[in-house]
Amino acid sequence: MDPKAFVAGMSVLGAGIAMVAGLGPGIGEGYAAGQACSAIGRQPEAQGDITRTMILGIAMAESTGIYALVIALILLFANPFVKQF
Repeated sequence: MDPKAFVAGMSVLGAGIAMVAGLGPGIGEGYAAGQACSAIGRQPEAQGDITRTMILGIAMAESTGIYALVIALILLFANPFVKQF
């Protein structure tokens, strides 16, 4: 078995697993938006504070998905492990 082919195959598998990390932020952002809508429905006068807090939380959650995407792209296109063989 060619070691380069094995490392390349495992890198593709690792990139796929890294992209599974995109599910968490998506679910979390949807849940946060739903809860924010519910809170605004209960207290319309606090809409600005609720929206600001929701956007900050969604941005933090989205950064996790972006990190996973960066790792997957590195494994696919700029793989440092293939160059070792």
